Amino acid sequence: MINTLTLMATPDAAGGGISVLILQIGLFAAVIYFLIIRPQSQARKKHETLLAGLKKGDEVTTGGGIIGKVKDVKDDRVTIESGSATLVVERARIVRVGNTSAPGTPT
Repeated sequence: MINTLTLMATPDAAGGGISVLILQIGLFAAVIYFLIIRPQSQARKKHETLLAGLKKGDEVTTGGGIIGKVKDVKDDRVTIESGSATLVVERARIVRVGNTSAPGTPT
């Protein structure tokens, strides 16, 4: 038991422990990047391109489930006609254009 504690207290063992810790932190950061950050940024880019191609006459579905046709597109607001009602919604709240849905949304 004492030999084990003595070996752990030597400078060589401490240097190896720090390099292993740095390696573990680097691997953890890589896993977080590839499993969480990268897929979210790719989904965000796909949603932005979906909304960039939005034009008058497209059938859209909002995040709240409202389905309608686009009447007018201005900056970040979209006017849609659903039934006999005309609604103004934020462009970012549109989750489906035609048959193409935004990534990460349930179908």
